[in-house]
Amino acid sequence: MMDAVKITSDEHADIETASAGYAARFAGAAGAWMLSVQEKTVLRWLEQQPRATVLDVGGGHGQLALPLARAGSSVTVLGSAGVCVKRIEPEVQAGQIKFVVGDVIALPFPDRAFDVVVSIRLLPHCDAWPKLIAELCRVAQRTVIVDYPTTQSVNFFSAALFGVKKKIEQNTRPFTLFRHGEVATEFARCGFAVAERKGEFFLPMVLHRMLSCPALSAMLEGICGALGLKKLFGSPVLVLMKRVEKN
Repeated sequence: MMDAVKITSDEHADIETASAGYAARFAGAAGAWMLSVQEKTVLRWLEQQPRATVLDVGGGHGQLALPLARAGSSVTVLGSAGVCVKRIEPEVQAGQIKFVVGDVIALPFPDRAFDVVVSIRLLPHCDAWPKLIAELCRVAQRTVIVDYPTTQSVNFFSAALFGVKKKIEQNTRPFTLFRHGEVATEFARCGFAVAERKGEFFLPMVLHRMLSCPALSAMLEGICGALGLKKLFGSPVLVLMKRVEKN
């Protein structure tokens, strides 16, 4: 594994991603467009499981819990502390989403308790990421979805450019970069294989925030996609993992 920048996070990384400050990173039209790219991919992957039971680990940010609940899934969000409920509290109070406090690397659920397990914006901030993967797989019946930034993208230069990115975004934080192979290998140890992998953006997300023009961003990413650049070098990467059943 290659660390692009020094890792300073702990296993309560979801407290940050569930905060109002983190939500501000996706404010405005550009932020809504970036989230829609992620949302459309995940909803497409799960369209054959419209009434699935879903566990969203570290999903207090609501980026997937809310659209999945609206699509008809029975969604449970696990946060590492009670404060992680703030962004989704109205939906929890209305009974549309369940919220549970627990350890992200020691999930308080039995084996194969959920049809689908998702964890977005957590893997690159979790020091014990192999344990996180093992737990996601343990409680999933069939499907696990995660995302991660990869060395096989412009993120390779993130260490050198971190200071510039920090000045622009203010609240950016260190993260781990992964190779596709090491993520796939860790899932394979748990009996899961890659069903589909999708790079979300070829151009850096900070550039899309600076442009603040979804139409322009979509056009640029469309060109990169047509050239095959997004498939080869897109990041962050969404990956759909399926349990390999033994005969």
